[in-house]
Amino acid sequence: MSETLPATVDAPAAAPPAEQRGTVAELVAWADSARAAFTIAESLARTSFVPEAFRGKAHEITAAILTGNEMGLSPMAAVRAFDLIKGTPAMRANAMRALIQSHGHAIWEEETTATRAVVCGRRAGEAEVHRSEWTIERAREAQLTGKDNWKRQPTAMLLARATSEACRLTASDVLHGVPYSAEELTDGTASATRTVRRRNKSAVEEPSNPEPEVADALIGDEAEAATEADVLLWTVNHEDGTGDA
Repeated sequence: MSETLPATVDAPAAAPPAEQRGTVAELVAWADSARAAFTIAESLARTSFVPEAFRGKAHEITAAILTGNEMGLSPMAAVRAFDLIKGTPAMRANAMRALIQSHGHAIWEEETTATRAVVCGRRAGEAEVHRSEWTIERAREAQLTGKDNWKRQPTAMLLARATSEACRLTASDVLHGVPYSAEELTDGTASATRTVRRRNKSAVEEPSNPEPEVADALIGDEAEAATEADVLLWTVNHEDGTGDA
């Protein structure tokens, strides 16, 4: 007498961990944002309303928009905030300052001359003051003073250096993956060396001038981030059959 065996029932596939599901959902949402940003970028790239470095470069504009979005900037503010320096996006020093001020932190000038610039910063809710000082001697040691922009406008260049350094010292978390200013990358000597002097709140008198809005500032992410955006957009376009041949 033959024995009838029960039918084999496959066990249901285990659901992916909640953390993995969340990661996938975030990637899908990011891909949707990238598509939307690319649509905007294609239109902007054809206009003269964007900086010259971005004209005709929809993918670079997309990377700027996505990076700016992570920092809380609108698409147009993001395009104005970033410069492309030798293929690497960077924010201008005044845009870094405006962005950090928009998060409630304080950045102010203590002194600015043709030979010395001092910029201070303080995080919201903290008494500690971060102070960056750039002198013409320091610029000379860094071999900057022989460059054309330093010969023409030393005051502005010293201020830009001190500002970007003070911004990093005060709120590097706000700057995300854009640690160096456009002025630093233009010089080709972006350096991690810093002059840090800290004083109590009572020792530094902060000006009462209102903080500028980010949208009113002369508003690229690191090259790696731009590359990731390009790869994703290329994949999306070719999967949809809309990419270039």
